[in-house]
Amino acid sequence: MIIISYDIANDKLRTTFSKYLLKFGHRIQYSVFEVDNSKRVLDNILCDIENNYSKRFAETDSVYIFKLSETCEIISLNYS
Repeated sequence: MIIISYDIANDKLRTTFSKYLLKFGHRIQYSVFEVDNSKRVLDNILCDIENNYSKRFAETDSVYIFKLSETCEIISLNYS
């Protein structure tokens, strides 16, 4: 599994980026997505970020990608 978290100041760019990530996975929090772990998918995402988004990001914007292993324990606490 891959977790992608982002902090993007520009509303339009943030919306565009979140819609882009929806093609690969699902939202688990407002700016956090869960994506199936695949080298091909990760390579596509990294390439698209570099080619289509990085020039539009501000200095304060950030994208974090966490590659979780199969042995990684995930504890999810949901409060409704």
